[in-house]
Amino acid sequence: MATASAQSRSPSPENDIFGVADFVVPPREIKAAGQTDLSFNGLLSPSLKLHEDLSEGCGGQLWPAGMTLAQYMLTYHKSLVGKHIIEIGAGGGLSGLAVAAGCKLDTKLLLTDQLPMLALMQKNIGLNSLEHRVTAQVYDWGSKPAPSFPTTSGHADVILAADCVYFEPAFPLLLQTLKDLIGPNTVCYFCFKKRRKADTRFIRDMLRTFTVEEVHYEWRDSDRHDSVFLYEVRRKG
Repeated sequence: MATASAQSRSPSPENDIFGVADFVVPPREIKAAGQTDLSFNGLLSPSLKLHEDLSEGCGGQLWPAGMTLAQYMLTYHKSLVGKHIIEIGAGGGLSGLAVAAGCKLDTKLLLTDQLPMLALMQKNIGLNSLEHRVTAQVYDWGSKPAPSFPTTSGHADVILAADCVYFEPAFPLLLQTLKDLIGPNTVCYFCFKKRRKADTRFIRDMLRTFTVEEVHYEWRDSDRHDSVFLYEVRRKG
């Protein structure tokens, strides 16, 4: 089971998680807590309300891969009727809540992260009046999935994962979590921003373990320029 110290996101990931000294990259000013409204270029009406709060870790704010994954799902996967969906490493729940707000769901969507993010996930569910579609639950990577996880024949239909590649000691736990959650008919939409060489090593390990295909979408070239990549990940065979 992942411990809080092993898996938590630091308030300044570029300086702490990636081991860059302050004299090389000056510490960024911590963003004040507050609400952000997101329409994703008009795809959501009313806009999604996201409370951002870094007091419990940097998972409490918006990050590039989460924005890309949410925009992609709203653009290309607005009909997910009858699907069971889990978001891992959800932070404030951006990607999952965007899917719930913009897609045709009639089943359960579960946001998961560590305990420090639970209150923020629940707050954002309430801000968008999505309690009837979305729940939040603590889930430490590498631990056994809870019986309450929404599944079809034992596994979720869709896994959402954005900005989960950020802390090298947690990579084996993240890989184990994908092994546990991805079933024969599961598709995982895995989006990350490459920040260092170790991130590429994780993707290489994922390629050895799963069938992985890079996703093509309208603004992909722009994202690739910013080192943001989106993959479909499925069980081999």
